[in-house]
Amino acid sequence: MEFKDHVCELLNTIDACQVFFDITVNFDLTKNYLDLVVTYTNLMMLLSRIEERKAIIGLYNYAHEMTHGSSDREYPRLGQMIVDYENPLKKMMEEFVPHGKSLSDALLSLQMVYPRRNLSADQWRNAQLLSLISAPSTMLNPAQSDTMPCEYLSLDAMEKWIVFGFILCHGVLNSDQAALSLWKLALQSSTCLCLFRDEVFHIHKAAEDLFINIRGYNKRVNDIKECKEQALSHAGLMHRERRKFLRSALKELATVLSDQPGLLGPKALFVFMALSFARDEIIWLLRHADNIQKKSTDDFIDKHIAELIFYMEELRAHVRKYGPVMQRYYVQYLSGFDAVVLNELVQNLSVCPEDESIIMSSFVNTMTSLSVKQVEDGDVFDFRGMRLDWFRLQAYTSVSKASLGIADHRELGKMMNTIIFHTKMVDSLVEMLVETSDLSIFCFYSRAFEKMFQQCLELPSQSRHSISFPLLCTHFMSCTHELCPEERHHIGDRSLSLCNMFLDEMAKQARNLITDICTEQCTLSDQLLPKHCAKTISQAVNKKSKKQMGKKGEPEREKPGVESMRKNRLLVSNLDKLHTALSELCFSINYVPNMVIWEHTFTPREYLTSHLEIRFTKSIVGMTMYNQATQEIAKPSELLTSVRAYMTVLQSIENYVQIDITRVFNNVLLQQTQHLDSHGEPTITSLYTNWYLETLLRQVSNGHIAYFPAMKAFVNLPTENELTFNAEEYSDISEMRSLSELLGPYGMKFLSESLMWHISSQVAELKKLVVDNVEILTQMRTSFDKPEHMASLFKKLSSVDSVLKRMTIIGVILSFRSLAQEALRDVLSCHIPFLVSSVEDFKDHIPRETDMKVAMNVYELSSAAGLPCEIDPALVVALSSQKSENISPEEEYKIACLLMVFVAVSIPTLASNVMSQYSPAIQGHCNNIHCLAKAINQIAAALFTIHKGSIEDRLKEFLALASSSLLKIGQETDKTTTRNRESVYLLLDMESPFLTMDLLESCFPYVLLRNAYHAVYKQSVSSSA
Repeated sequence: MEFKDHVCELLNTIDACQVFFDITVNFDLTKNYLDLVVTYTNLMMLLSRIEERKAIIGLYNYAHEMTHGSSDREYPRLGQMIVDYENPLKKMMEEFVPHGKSLSDALLSLQMVYPRRNLSADQWRNAQLLSLISAPSTMLNPAQSDTMPCEYLSLDAMEKWIVFGFILCHGVLNSDQAALSLWKLALQSSTCLCLFRDEVFHIHKAAEDLFINIRGYNKRVNDIKECKEQALSHAGLMHRERRKFLRSALKELATVLSDQPGLLGPKALFVFMALSFARDEIIWLLRHADNIQKKSTDDFIDKHIAELIFYMEELRAHVRKYGPVMQRYYVQYLSGFDAVVLNELVQNLSVCPEDESIIMSSFVNTMTSLSVKQVEDGDVFDFRGMRLDWFRLQAYTSVSKASLGIADHRELGKMMNTIIFHTKMVDSLVEMLVETSDLSIFCFYSRAFEKMFQQCLELPSQSRHSISFPLLCTHFMSCTHELCPEERHHIGDRSLSLCNMFLDEMAKQARNLITDICTEQCTLSDQLLPKHCAKTISQAVNKKSKKQMGKKGEPEREKPGVESMRKNRLLVSNLDKLHTALSELCFSINYVPNMVIWEHTFTPREYLTSHLEIRFTKSIVGMTMYNQATQEIAKPSELLTSVRAYMTVLQSIENYVQIDITRVFNNVLLQQTQHLDSHGEPTITSLYTNWYLETLLRQVSNGHIAYFPAMKAFVNLPTENELTFNAEEYSDISEMRSLSELLGPYGMKFLSESLMWHISSQVAELKKLVVDNVEILTQMRTSFDKPEHMASLFKKLSSVDSVLKRMTIIGVILSFRSLAQEALRDVLSCHIPFLVSSVEDFKDHIPRETDMKVAMNVYELSSAAGLPCEIDPALVVALSSQKSENISPEEEYKIACLLMVFVAVSIPTLASNVMSQYSPAIQGHCNNIHCLAKAINQIAAALFTIHKGSIEDRLKEFLALASSSLLKIGQETDKTTTRNRESVYLLLDMESPFLTMDLLESCFPYVLLRNAYHAVYKQSVSSSA
C-alpha cells in the first residue's frame, strides 16, 4: 500500500511537470517510467491472484490487535484497496485517466524502436543482421546507432509496456493510428506475457473482457480477436524461424570472435544485440510452451534450443575472457572521441544553465582523464556516478519549464546515450551480460528445463551442446534480490541440484556409450582368441581333402577384421555411430574445466571419471562370468584379453576429454587386487581365489584332477562323472601368467594367504592325529633300527591313510602355489626386471648367520616378487597363528617332530595303492603323491622355523625313518603290498634345499633309485603297448 501511495504521488508529479518522454532521447528516464507503470500493474494483478488475501490481512490485523492492543490504523485503507482491486485492470484504467498523456507519449516513442525490432527472420536475413563478415571492408569500423541502448532493449519488456500501457490509456487507440499499429503488432506477437517469473497474463482474453463492456469499443474487440487468430496461427512459426536464424548468426559471430577477439571492441554492440535477441526468443518459447493455446505443438517444441543457448554462453565467455580488450578499446574511445564530440556539443548550446553546465563539464573531464595505462595497471573503473548524473540531467531537462530542454537538443541526448553505453563497456560488462542474456527464468520452469535437456541428450547432433544446461544454472542466483535474502538458499539449492543432475546424466550417457564401444571391442578381441582358429584350420584341411569334393562345403566363416573393410564412405557401422555420439558428448563435457555456482565448484570431467571407475569395476567383475551355482568362471587369459580391450577403449577417451585415465586404471585395478573393493563388493581376486580353492583344488582332493609336473599344470583324470571344466585350461603356464597379470602381486599374495589358511587347517588336523598316536610315535622315533619292533608299533598306529591324504592335499596346494609364484615371477620380470633382479640379489646373498627375523623379511620380499624361498614366509605366518595357549612350546616342538615321524613311517603303505604307479610321461603319480615331497620340505621348514629347531637335523631324521621303512618293503614278498614299490621309492629322489645327495646315498642306495626308474619306465612301455 505504501508502494502504491509513492507510485501515485510520483505519477502525479510527473504529470504536473509535463515531463517529455522519448526513449530515443532520454532513454533512462523513459525506460524507468514505463518500467514503473508495468511493475505497478503487475503488482496489483498478482495481489488479485492471491486467493486467501482477505483472510491473510484479517489474520494480520488480529495479530496486530493481540500484540499492540489495537488495530493497525492503515487496516481500513488496506482492506478497501483489496476490495477495489478485485478487478485490477479495470480499476487501474480509471486510475490512469489523468496520466494518459504522459504514458501515451512515452509509448508512442517506441514506434521508432519496436517495429524495427519485431521483424521476421527473412527480413533479418536480408539485412544480414549481426553478420561481421557480410561487409569485410567495414569490419573494423565501430558499430554505431543513434539509439544505442534501444538496440539491445528487451523485446519482451517492450511488449509488456505496449500491452499494459495501452490498456491503461486505451483512449489513444481510437485517436492515434500509430498507437493502434503498435498495439496490434504486440498482440500479434504473443498470446501471453510474463507477470512475475512463471506467472503469466493471457493478453487477448483479458483485453477482450475489458473492452467488451466499454461503449464504442466493438472495433477494438474485433481487432483483438483478429490479432489473437494471427498470433495463434503465425506467431509460433515466426519465432521458430527467428530462432533458426539466430542459431546460425550467433554461431558465425562466436566463431569470428574466438578467432579475432579484438573485434569485441568495435563490434561489442553486435554481441549484446545477439544476446538480447536470443534471450527474448528463448524466454518467449519457454513461456508459450508452458501455456499452449493451440492444438498443434510443433512450433513450441525446439529440439535445437540447446544449440542457441550454447552459442549465447560462448559469447558470454568471450566477453568475460576478453574484458580487458574491450576496456582498452572503449577507454580510448571515450577519451579520444566521445569527450571531444560532447565538448563541441556543449560549446554550441545556445542556453546552458549553471547546474547543467557543471554536470556536462564533469562528463567531459571524467572522459578526458582516462588513459590506457589505467587498464594496463588493473585500475578499477566506476562510472556509476556519471550515469546517475546523466539520469538527473535527463530529469532536469525533460520538464516543460526547463531552460535547457532536451526535446530541443535531441543530438545531445543521443550522444549521451552512446557515451553511457561506452562507459558500461568499461566498468559494467558483467551487469550488461545479466541485462541482455540472463536466463534465470529457467529456475521456475524446472520441468520444461529438464525436458529440454533430455531432448538434447537424445539427439546425437545436439549432445555437444548439452553443457549449456549446467551453465544456465550459474544464472539462477541473479534472480534473487537483496530485499528477499531468505530466497537465496532455496534458489541456490535448486541451482546446485539441477547442475548436479545434468552433469551426472551427461556422464552417465557418455559412460553408456563407452560401455557399448567396449562391448563391441571385446567381441572383436574375442574373435582373435586361439580357440576360434580351430574351425578355420578344419575348413582349410577339408578343402584339401578329396573326400569333401562331392559334398557341399560349409559356409565360410567371416575372418576377424572384415568389419574394417569399406566399399564406400556411406557405410556406417554401429561402432562408427557410437564413436560419433561419444565425440559429440565428450566435447560438451570437456567444454569448461569447471563452473562455479553459489560458491560451489563443479568439474564436469570428474563426473565422467567417477562414473567410468564405477562402470569399469562392475565390468571387470562381470566379465569373469562367475556363476556360484554351477561354479563356472571365465579363463584368466580370456578375461585378460577383454580387460585389455576395455582399457584400450578407455585410453582413447583421453583423445576426447582431458581426464587422467591412468588414475582410473590405478584406482580400479588396484582395488581389484584386494579381497573387497571400496564399496564392499567382491573383486576378481576374491572370485578367482574362491574358485581355485573351492572348485579346482577340491576336485584334486576328490581324485578327479592330478598335478602333472611335466606339463606344469593340473589335468582332468578320466572318471565316470565328467567335470564341467577342463582343469588344464585354468592352470597351465599361460593361464597362471594371465592370472598374475590380472591380480598383480597384491592379489597373488591374497591367493597365497588363502592357500596357506587351508594348509594350516590341514596341519591342525594332522597335529590332532599325532596327539592321538603320540606314545607310539615316540617309541618309533627311537626304534627305526629295530625292524621287528617297528613293525609291531606300526600296526598300532591309527589314521595312517588320513595322514598321507592330508599331507598329499598340502602338497597339491603348495604345488599350485609354486605354479602361481612362478607365473608371478615371469610377469614381474617383464614389467620390473631391474627391481626383480635386485630382490634376487638380496635373497641369494643372505649370510647363513643372519638373524632369522631379518631373513624372514627378505623371504617375504622375495615371495611377494614370486621368487621361491627355502622357508615360505606365508606358511610360517599361517602356522604361527595356530599356537595353543594350553600347550607349552616344548610340547608343540615335540608334536612337530612326531608329525615328521608319522609321515616317514606311513609312506611305505602307498606302495599297496593301485593309483601310486609312477608315470614317466607326466613325471608323477595319478594320485598326486609326488606332491608329498614339497609338502614335507615346506611343512618341516615352517614348523621348525617357528619352534627354532634345526631343519636339517629333523629332515635327516625323517630321511632315516623313511628310508628304513622303504628298505623294509623291499624285503616283502606279498605282491599286493608291494605292487608299486618302485614308484614309491622315487619319492625320495626329490629335491630338497636342506639335504644332499650324499646324505641320501648313505641312507638309501642310489642303485635302488636307478633300478626303480628302470622298472617304472619298462612298466609304462609294456602297459602302453
